[in-house]
Amino acid sequence: MAIASQYDAKKVEEKWYNYWMENRYFHSEVDQREPYTIVIPPPNVTGVLHMGHMLNNTIQDVLIRRARLKGYNACWVPGTDHASIATEAKVVAKLKAEGIDKNNISREEFLEHAWEWTHKHGGIILEQLKKLGASCDWERTKFTMDEKMSASVIKVFVDLYEKGLVYRGYRMVNWDPEAKTTLSDEEVIYQEKQGKLYYLNYKISGSEEYLTIATTRPETILGDTAICINPNDERFLHLKGKKAIVPVCDREIPIIEDEYVDVEFGTGCLKVTPAHDENDKVLGDKHKLEVIDIFNDDATLNDYGLHYKGKDRFEVRKEIVAELKQLGILAKTEDYTNKVGTSERTGAVIEPKLSDQWFLKMKEMAKPALEAIVNKDINLVPDKFLNTYRHWMENVRDWNISRQLWWGHQIPAWYFGDGKDDFVVAETEAEALEKAKEKSGNSDLKIDGLTRDKDALDTWFSSWLWPMSVFNGILEPDNKEINYYYPTNDLVTAPEILFFWVARMIMAGYEYRGERPFNSVYLTGIVRDKQRRKMSKSLGNSPDPLRLIGQYGADGVRVGMLLSSPAGNDLMFDEELCKQGSAFSNKIWNAFRLVKGWEVSQETAQPETAKIAIEWYTARFRKTLVEIEGNFSKYRISDALMGTYKLVWDDYCSWFLEMVKPAYGQPIDAKTYQSVIAILEDNLKLLHPFMPFVSEEIWQEITERTPEEALIVAQWPEAKEYKENLIADFAFASEVIAGIRKIRKEKNIAFKNTVDLMVLDNENSSKTFDPVVQKMGNIEILKYVEKQVEGALSFRVKSNEYFIPITGVVDVEAEIKKIEEELKYTRGFLKSVEKKLSNERFVNKAPEKVVAVEKAKKADAEGKIETLEASLKGLK
Repeated sequence: MAIASQYDAKKVEEKWYNYWMENRYFHSEVDQREPYTIVIPPPNVTGVLHMGHMLNNTIQDVLIRRARLKGYNACWVPGTDHASIATEAKVVAKLKAEGIDKNNISREEFLEHAWEWTHKHGGIILEQLKKLGASCDWERTKFTMDEKMSASVIKVFVDLYEKGLVYRGYRMVNWDPEAKTTLSDEEVIYQEKQGKLYYLNYKISGSEEYLTIATTRPETILGDTAICINPNDERFLHLKGKKAIVPVCDREIPIIEDEYVDVEFGTGCLKVTPAHDENDKVLGDKHKLEVIDIFNDDATLNDYGLHYKGKDRFEVRKEIVAELKQLGILAKTEDYTNKVGTSERTGAVIEPKLSDQWFLKMKEMAKPALEAIVNKDINLVPDKFLNTYRHWMENVRDWNISRQLWWGHQIPAWYFGDGKDDFVVAETEAEALEKAKEKSGNSDLKIDGLTRDKDALDTWFSSWLWPMSVFNGILEPDNKEINYYYPTNDLVTAPEILFFWVARMIMAGYEYRGERPFNSVYLTGIVRDKQRRKMSKSLGNSPDPLRLIGQYGADGVRVGMLLSSPAGNDLMFDEELCKQGSAFSNKIWNAFRLVKGWEVSQETAQPETAKIAIEWYTARFRKTLVEIEGNFSKYRISDALMGTYKLVWDDYCSWFLEMVKPAYGQPIDAKTYQSVIAILEDNLKLLHPFMPFVSEEIWQEITERTPEEALIVAQWPEAKEYKENLIADFAFASEVIAGIRKIRKEKNIAFKNTVDLMVLDNENSSKTFDPVVQKMGNIEILKYVEKQVEGALSFRVKSNEYFIPITGVVDVEAEIKKIEEELKYTRGFLKSVEKKLSNERFVNKAPEKVVAVEKAKKADAEGKIETLEASLKGLK
């Protein structure tokens, strides 16, 4: 078949992805080879592909494809996360649109809707990843709510409870009033917001005197249960033992004393609202204060809100300020900037709330996870995140693992009485009944006497087990797969979930396997636009990844993403990079078409130029391979791609093929052709991890291959010794060729017309590439001379001088005139630079860099004048 004149990315991508799937190249089973394992950071089950996924999964695919080529048993496990908060919110919204209120249906009915939604919308993102070329072992696809995955989560909860690490406690938690659930500390994002500081006068009971407090949240005064002063503050000694009256609700509250109050801060008087501030709760417990919660779960006010009952907290803030002003209680208002906690999931302002929740003790579990990173048992790339990681792990707090949601893993706790400790934790209802009978002493207890905890576990409580649970390592800790594939090799993820997910996986790994879950953690940067803004739907600055793939091809987009993606540094995405990637695909394709278009002769002898070219490119390839391997070892994926890009575009396409190309209408000798094909095949192996589709297409076009001979399972090139001097000699020769081409261009000497080249060899340079210089410069005679040549144009490479006699080639008189004009201009330019450099004031006061630039200009001008004068002398 004739090779297509145009590279058709869409057709090629569909063809080879189907071929790879049919031949199960992505699938891995335990065998005698060394494994290389990656587990995908599971995206939300109902999510769609965005630019962050594109970057993250391109890097993973590069690593897994390279490992496959290197002979490892490569296993990339895909899957999705049930994403409790996000998914439940979508299902609630869907039901609302259908006129159904979640509160009016049973848990079972809601879960039916949730599963229906998941089956309908779930897994779309995995199908989209296939368009990118992701070579995941799709037969191993996992979902965090799969039966075995769920059983693993429940087993771990029960185990940790029995070890005394999971406990139930009444604590101040982060409440998301939009999602109506608690959040862990790590799911709260603190943002600086401009607000107001309100100064309020509280009347002292039984007198006309008042004290002033300052608050950013005047709506919470309805939950105040004390005013606190510092016992050492002389301004308020007379208030000891007295009571104050809360405005609006006219409730009498005690004035208490505690050194917690900073006498220098604010008014020196502190309102204490134990139900709505963590520090106030500590004070409240210490002084045995009443706790008054004024909010409903959706942050509207409850009965304690009096005439504000049912209204949203922010609406009440405006209204109560107006009321306080009208009552003469608002003394003054100031602008105030403070950090406000917001939900990482919904963006809602977090409300501190006292609640019975489940917690996991973290301090002891964090120790081995911290040591693993600090001692480099786990390689963190880039290591600039080490200090952040250390700070978080050394200051870790107990993890609130319960969520007031139905979609997720229901907490395996059953209640059998009204007492605080009247509950049991078990993997199954039957086990729970037996435990409850024993704990309660009631052998007649029945199943209907048990009530299961309504809450679900935090989504991260399932995904922290991911590297183990995907291989069933929790339920069967000694099975052959977990023993073979674990610990995994590389984890590629985003820095923003370093603590949510990565740190917790490390904790779980040491808790349940006694070892690290992965060898290295590669943290990608955030994908930003050219204005350095984070890509988001709201800004409308995030391109549709599938549109990009459709326009530039998957290989083009992969190259575009990686060209500017240093580890841990943000990626400034520019669609032009995808265009560049697409152009690279076309360049490779056209170079292949050129080679396949040559007629091959068995009789023709191999020319010296081809022999030298092959030796040089082999050395260049081997050197680049060493550099690429070094970059991969340091996770400099972008640099590894750039090295490959330059090798193929510059060295192979621009130089090597030109060096071996037969004369127009002539065949290429068979020996050279075979070497060109072998070199092309090695190039394709290096390209394959980055550009799997175009590389496989060309590989299969070269010759007919069996499935066992596909590029995806070919053998990565071996590192071998190379001749550095050959590379250096060609670098020199390429400058000579560039000099000849420049003169040809400037003097309009057609390439078809031969010229002579005389060399004054002051460098004692290698003559190895002289045949190549002759061929690529179309040189009739190449001769070494002892002195400068008269009547010739010249150029320099280092200290060597090269002369091209121009008699009969160019108009000598016109050339002399042109050189004289250029000489005049250059001398004038040199004079202006010298004048600037002779100015002591400029030299002494200008920045060193500026002076250095001027000196470089002077040296360049002097060198140019010398060359022009030599050319002029030669012509006269």
